[in-house]
Amino acid sequence: MNNYSWLQQKLHQFALSTKFIKETTFEYENFFVSPDESIDNNVFIAGLARSGTTILLNALFKSNEFASLAYRDMPFVLSTNLWSRLSDGKQEIESIERAHKDGIKISLESPEAFEEVFWTTFDDQKIETEEKFKSYVQLIKHRYQKKRYLSKNNQNIKRLRLVSKIFPKSTILIPFRDPIQHAYSLLFQHKQFLKYSEQDQFISNYMNWIGHTEFGSNYHPIIANNINFQDHLSINHWIEQWYLIYRNCLDICIEKENIFLISYEILCNSDKIWSEILKKLDVPPNYNFEFKHSKKQVSEHVDETLSSNAYSLYTQLNTLSLK
Repeated sequence: MNNYSWLQQKLHQFALSTKFIKETTFEYENFFVSPDESIDNNVFIAGLARSGTTILLNALFKSNEFASLAYRDMPFVLSTNLWSRLSDGKQEIESIERAHKDGIKISLESPEAFEEVFWTTFDDQKIETEEKFKSYVQLIKHRYQKKRYLSKNNQNIKRLRLVSKIFPKSTILIPFRDPIQHAYSLLFQHKQFLKYSEQDQFISNYMNWIGHTEFGSNYHPIIANNINFQDHLSINHWIEQWYLIYRNCLDICIEKENIFLISYEILCNSDKIWSEILKKLDVPPNYNFEFKHSKKQVSEHVDETLSSNAYSLYTQLNTLSLK
């Protein structure tokens, strides 16, 4: 994003910064493109940021079974079919490490979490938005000529029931990690993206336009009310967010049959769980994928009571995780 030319930055601003333009391009796409009706057999990855959502997205996308939004679809992610015609022949770029500096490389073909642009454009409290989202998913499938849609959207963690209602026969995967390690990773990324935004205002704008509020200068807690640890620069804030979010996920997973928890630690240490995921999703088990687990030395002061509660919940999540 920080390598975009001045013209590219202006094009992103035009396409993404105004609700009117986003609504208009979506309506335009719906009017001119008529995708076939498709089956409700999609996959939604919706874990808290830094839980392994991107690597899980890449692993499933490698199967070639799914349509997913990609960097090539930017910036007109609400009209991907029409944009693909206008931008046909867009040069491929070499794979580069993404801004998170986590070893994950990206190119124009890489799938990514741009679905939140839809949800920041249309009110998820309105019943008509449900039909629009169905249409949106169909349009993306049509764009890539696939029968199944693959979504990675961390923000869907707050609309699990809604997504499950819209696509009751689809599967929602919720990866989770060791709470202290996970919180430390979030804190690190938060500080890193704060620095990026200080150096380049476009980065902050870009993150805001795509609805990326998980960390950085546009950070907005998913659970903002009645929290005890307000300081975003303290690891305890992030541990509390982890605890509150996954406690809610636990209740929903027990309630819904199409939502599954995935322990990232178990996924990295056992080939069996990857086979189980492919089986659960009805994906041909004809390929492997390497999941890497990293453990950092955490020197931050951690509240003991909060840590105890988080690890107690972590044990419960592991009990329900796919194995």
